[in-house]
Amino acid sequence: MNSFVLHRLGALELDRAARLHRDAFAPMGERPWTRQDMAELLATPAGDGLLLQIDGEDAGVVLWRTVADEAELLTLAVDAGHRRRGVGAALLDQVIVRSRRQGARQLFLEVGVDNPGARSLYAQAGFIEVGRRVAYYKRPTGFADALVLRLTLGGGGLSDGG
Repeated sequence: MNSFVLHRLGALELDRAARLHRDAFAPMGERPWTRQDMAELLATPAGDGLLLQIDGEDAGVVLWRTVADEAELLTLAVDAGHRRRGVGAALLDQVIVRSRRQGARQLFLEVGVDNPGARSLYAQAGFIEVGRRVAYYKRPTGFADALVLRLTLGGGGLSDGG
């Protein structure tokens, strides 16, 4: 049985989190979050992040922010060697729980149309498509659209019913 351990992202984890993010996103041609990017987000009252370890190895990182009654998942990265082991789902579950606790009624995110693994994860969690940003992500072979997704967290927010 694998041991999942969550760490609140802080100064001591930033180098490891940035390396994990770079390793996950650079092969897709995306600009990874740097240590400085993460530090700046976490220095704001709205920013938050988690690092997940499995058996002592860094397996995933997630960053989000909550402002008023809306939360935005900014990035979620899973180490290639730990994919398909529940890391992404565990991190996403924590963002949902913590965003709701912080007063968010809705959680938004953007995902590339060319990222079927992430799209599946978000669909399984109940996210629905509410918009599209054309040619949003730069890729080695051109550009990819981003889907804007929303999950209603409750508390009287908009309904996902239509």
